[in-house]
Amino acid sequence: MGNGLHGLLIDAGISATCIRKYLKNMDIPIQSIMGVLITHNHIDHIRGLEQLTRKDNIPVFTTGKVRTSILTPKKKISPSGIREIPLMQKFQLAGFDIEAFPVYHDAPETIGFHICAGDKKITIATDLGHICQTAARYIRAANLLVIESNYDEEMLVNGKYPYFLKARIQSDHGHLGNHQTSSFLADILNDNLSNICLAHLSKNNNTPEMVLQTLQETFSERGIILNGEQKISILNRNMPTEMISLSE
Repeated sequence: MGNGLHGLLIDAGISATCIRKYLKNMDIPIQSIMGVLITHNHIDHIRGLEQLTRKDNIPVFTTGKVRTSILTPKKKISPSGIREIPLMQKFQLAGFDIEAFPVYHDAPETIGFHICAGDKKITIATDLGHICQTAARYIRAANLLVIESNYDEEMLVNGKYPYFLKARIQSDHGHLGNHQTSSFLADILNDNLSNICLAHLSKNNNTPEMVLQTLQETFSERGIILNGEQKISILNRNMPTEMISLSE
């Protein structure tokens, strides 16, 4: 995300090579990236972090617990490159006001981010087993929301994953299923929420078609009709999404 002058990365779950390539394809200089905001230590969120910090000298921002969990002997990341931020307290970076908030996931600590530029607000919550009141408060305030819709419940139950993994995914510290996410969105939908981006789809237990179908069915059952100005996007696992602008 960026403001035309500077940009931020939220996590670095793909290789640094791919990140550089995708930024170049969008005419975004790597030098304009002022920091990487890290949500937690799972590899699909920090895969490219080592190279981004060592080769590109991009600073990392996350909480103390996440910082500690990232700084392992296997990761050659300089401790000085990871800057500790507080929970639920604003800090400024690259022209944005940023707040980290806690979410429930099976990592030493997992956070979401609420990012403001003027009166535009973005909330990102991509790994959480349920939506607590704290997370819900930040999500409700968003103009653009990135939230996970990780698995289709039937696909997961009937799939090939072992029982312990299915239980982990379905737990309150796992991931959100399509029906969970859709029901929550139906509860909080408002005219200020202009963009809903459904993310972190499971490769084996979900499809973009299932996500959209569940959302449409849930909205229809609730009698919800979109106002025509709200945009719903299903984010691709492997490719960048088209640029979304919140400017007037």
